[in-house]
Amino acid sequence: MSDMVVVRREGLYCVPGGFYIDPWRPVDRAVITHGHGDHARVGHGHYLAAAPGVGILKSRLGDIDVQGLAYGEVVEHNGVRISLHPAGHVLGSAQVRLECGGEVWVASGDYKVEGDATCAPFEPVRCHTFITESTFGLPIYRWEPQQQTFDDINAWWRKNAAEGRASLMLCYSFGKAQRILSGLDASIGPIICHGSVEPLNRVYRAAGVPLPETKMVSDVDKADIKRAIIIAPPSAGGSPWVKRFGDFSDAFASGWMLLRGARRRRGVDRGFVLSDHADWPGLMGAIKATEAERVVVTHGSIPTMVRWLCQNGLDAKGFDTEYGDDEAENAADAGAAAEGVATTEPDPVAQRWAVKDKANAARDAGTAEARRKVDNAGEDAREDADA
Repeated sequence: MSDMVVVRREGLYCVPGGFYIDPWRPVDRAVITHGHGDHARVGHGHYLAAAPGVGILKSRLGDIDVQGLAYGEVVEHNGVRISLHPAGHVLGSAQVRLECGGEVWVASGDYKVEGDATCAPFEPVRCHTFITESTFGLPIYRWEPQQQTFDDINAWWRKNAAEGRASLMLCYSFGKAQRILSGLDASIGPIICHGSVEPLNRVYRAAGVPLPETKMVSDVDKADIKRAIIIAPPSAGGSPWVKRFGDFSDAFASGWMLLRGARRRRGVDRGFVLSDHADWPGLMGAIKATEAERVVVTHGSIPTMVRWLCQNGLDAKGFDTEYGDDEAENAADAGAAAEGVATTEPDPVAQRWAVKDKANAARDAGTAEARRKVDNAGEDAREDADA
């Protein structure tokens, strides 16, 4: 049977449906899994997305032709039945279920399996073929329960406030920032948000997500800043914008903080391990729950996951995509411009954190030669992770 989804230069293409999923070049019809910049881009003729994420897409992409679909609702296009199901990644994130001729494929986009207060929890969807991400697709990645991380963040903030120092939390503006906000103890002090974060907070609140009160820095008395926590994107660190906070302690929240080398290169006082992507056990559990016989692995540690899945009896291969790492994505420009601060260049360290795909070794896994290449690439990936 021919593949229902293939890779074209524009992106992932549903062959019988004649539409794309998260295309990276302009197309007529695009189904979007979520609003991060590597999955949702400008220039498409028509967008289909989960209804809770429509506000995010409009906020980030402007005036677009977008149709919102409730989770579980079915639409049909060119004989393909399409439905969207929660991915648990960020507000409005979705897995795309495609059914045609009795065959079911699911493209998961980005996902995590631990629930949180800011988005609908991940929903396993049974299928014949499952397209999975592999951002943290190495066995070393295993997350602690998020409440433990929230408790650690609040303890760090409380200590800084008691010592008269502001707390600067660097994290991605969309998704990670709102998740952290949902876990903060607002009794400790004021919560200040960067100009790239606050507009997204409003979208979350409009969608019914409870977040604590947040303020722009201009709305907080100078004396109160010493007790405040500031939520800002990674590129704000070291910029002129942060100088107004005087003496502060800084931290970075990301799954990459599990690696000592990443914490050292970032050069912050604290690193908090918190990711909106599934860890290794989460990825394996999600794949198993689909009961899929075939698995297609995309962006992240493709060779390692393909090798593991093949060894465990699944028909697995890799897709070479242009998706990036939203945890390292620079999103400060819009907010900095809104506050009259010069923008900064993308952080080269953050851009290097993701383990490289080596997708050529994974494309046709299943042959003896391809598996040998995957074995070698998997060793390279582990060396990259330990570096």
